[in-house]
Amino acid sequence: MNVVRSNDVPIYDLTVGKSLPEWLDERKRRTLIKKNEHLRRRIELIQEFDMPGVSDSIRISPDGEYIVATGTYKPRVKAYELRQLGLKFERCFDAEVRAFRMLGNDYSKMIFLQADRYIEIHSQGGKYYRLRIPKFGRDLEYHPGNCDVYFAGDGPSVTRLNLEQGRFLNPLTDESDYSTSNDSIKINPVHQLIMVGSNDGKIRAWDHRVRKVVGSLDIGSAVGISSLAFRHNDALNLAAGTSDGRILLYDVRSSKPIFVKDHMYERPIKKVKFHTTLDQVLSLDEKVLKIWDRVSGKPYTAIEGSTSLNDFDVFPGSGLIVIANEQPKMQVHYIPNLGPAPKWCGFLDNITEELEESESTELYDDYNSLSLEHLVGTPLLRAHMHGYFIDVRLYRKAKALAKPYTIDKFIKDKVKTTLDEQAEKRVKIKSHLPPVNKDLFLKLTDKEENKELKKSKKGKVSKEEESLLKDDRFSSLFKDPRFAVDTSEETYRLLNPVVSKLDDSKKKKLENKYQVVDEDSPSGSEKSDLDSSSDEEEGQVWAEEVRKEHKKIQIEKVETQRREKAEKLAAKLSKISEAAERLNRPKFYEVKDAAQGSRGKSKHKSLEERIKGEAAPRSSHRDGHEMSFEASKSFSQIRREKEMKEHREERQAVRRSASHLKKKRIAPKFWMGKRIV
Repeated sequence: MNVVRSNDVPIYDLTVGKSLPEWLDERKRRTLIKKNEHLRRRIELIQEFDMPGVSDSIRISPDGEYIVATGTYKPRVKAYELRQLGLKFERCFDAEVRAFRMLGNDYSKMIFLQADRYIEIHSQGGKYYRLRIPKFGRDLEYHPGNCDVYFAGDGPSVTRLNLEQGRFLNPLTDESDYSTSNDSIKINPVHQLIMVGSNDGKIRAWDHRVRKVVGSLDIGSAVGISSLAFRHNDALNLAAGTSDGRILLYDVRSSKPIFVKDHMYERPIKKVKFHTTLDQVLSLDEKVLKIWDRVSGKPYTAIEGSTSLNDFDVFPGSGLIVIANEQPKMQVHYIPNLGPAPKWCGFLDNITEELEESESTELYDDYNSLSLEHLVGTPLLRAHMHGYFIDVRLYRKAKALAKPYTIDKFIKDKVKTTLDEQAEKRVKIKSHLPPVNKDLFLKLTDKEENKELKKSKKGKVSKEEESLLKDDRFSSLFKDPRFAVDTSEETYRLLNPVVSKLDDSKKKKLENKYQVVDEDSPSGSEKSDLDSSSDEEEGQVWAEEVRKEHKKIQIEKVETQRREKAEKLAAKLSKISEAAERLNRPKFYEVKDAAQGSRGKSKHKSLEERIKGEAAPRSSHRDGHEMSFEASKSFSQIRREKEMKEHREERQAVRRSASHLKKKRIAPKFWMGKRIV
């Protein structure tokens, strides 16, 4: 349900919301409704209140128990039983329906005018009879007194069909009628006059007893009369809608209109209807359904559609309106100000009352009600667009009267002022710690603060002292990692023992200053402790720090030497273990020595002979054949050779040749057989 306020009149749209697909089974429907809150809270007043494509026309039965609507595609008619809040039946046609009427108080007898010159008569069980009329019809009306159906269409005549006799009767014709077609027709239930609106801007009144024109109205312009309507149980008030978007209210005794209402859209008025209980007129074109006062013409409210509107109907004595439009869903709107809800949907009144009670007034910070409506039309206000210009002095006076200075506003202002003062005392962080040389940044920041304190005390500071933080030339010192200070370097640690390491308490406080936003600034006693270091204390700290750093460096050197010796010893042991593993590996091929073949003979040789045999040079030849083996390389050795090769290629690529620096070779010169150059 969506609530829209037009001219301060609430309009409840009962058709908005998501709809479930028809192909879902009942179990999935219940599951979706449980999970989706929008589906749970929607109000589907009438089940399956839609058409496959668009809805063309819609009517409420005279007894108020049924709604009958036609639409496409495929052309069809749907009847809804309101007591059951659902679909009663659905029937299809061969052609689109231009107009239809209920011949009784319910759906049991209906007649449909189709676009292919055919009419269909339906009974309670279905289609009863189908016949063709002489000309294309645009509107029809049923006279219950003589069972005649009148068709307005092409040509100046009005076709008559008697349902009791089952045959066509002589048409209603007028020799002075030069119109090419009749667009609308209406029968007054009081005096039984038949009003026919033609396309030449004339309304003719026929008496069915004599079949002659008894009166004529000329609207004064050559536009078609697209719709006609009589006031409920009134024989005199007639409303005529034109094809250029105007509604003319007539007293049938006068040829001049009582009132002319313009929709300002220049679109044909498709339907006009008088409200049965209130003195309101409802007029519809394809853009909007307007509700306005019958006497003064003052707009009451309006219902605008997202698509083109085709037809509408109102429940008698109620504020419930049904609209056929150019979309599958047919619209249902409820306006409580026009009347209560019908008996079959009386729960709507309870829902709307609850919504009105829970409705909260919208407040805006920049909106003030000045109560100056009585000045509209006076020289004090000048109209401009949707508002008024007002003198600033008058505005200030009216504002002071409308919203005086209260104690609540004073308390709010006082609290806001106190909070602002507390916020000013908090630490204001200008920048975060840099990613490089954080200790140097903190040290320089501390010096800057000391300079500012000295400046506030003495009033002068030497201009020669420049800060690295403010100099753009040294900005890379705190951004580029290449300029990072190596605090582990021996020279830095010996020369700058105090600079390299800030006091722990001071460093923590400086880091907290640039990392914590919501903590209060340090108190005066803490700040005085930071600034109370004298020159003597700095000298003592310097000497003590130098001794400590020297001892640390000596200890680190001894540890480094021990570590290097241990690494060398481990490298030697690893080499020995690798050699032992290499010896124990199985050989791919082994050639036995000649001496090994005659071990028994060598035992009988003397020691001198055996030594001479071992010391003699041996050849790797054996019967003219020589065998060579290549050991496989390890993975690390292959990778190292590959890296060295890539390195040599890279060096060759970047090498700059110096051949152009060589002097050109000069050919030798001889004189008298001797070389001169």
